[in-house]
Amino acid sequence: MILSELRDYLRDQKRVALKDMQDRFHIEGDALRGMLEKWIAKGYVKKLPSGTSCSSGCCQCDPALIELYEWVER
Repeated sequence: MILSELRDYLRDQKRVALKDMQDRFHIEGDALRGMLEKWIAKGYVKKLPSGTSCSSGCCQCDPALIELYEWVER
């Protein structure tokens, strides 16, 4: 996977859990975090605080255990 695929996915989804990206791209969390850091450094992605809701409305996950990232329109 290349950074542009991750960018496109985040841009389309707006807010994504790390677990969802792991499932989508079949990549370990630490590798994804490294790629996400590149977009964070450029100001396009932000990591949301622990406990932030994913906004899906399903209420099945504990928000404290979800690592969320959000695409930032500049």
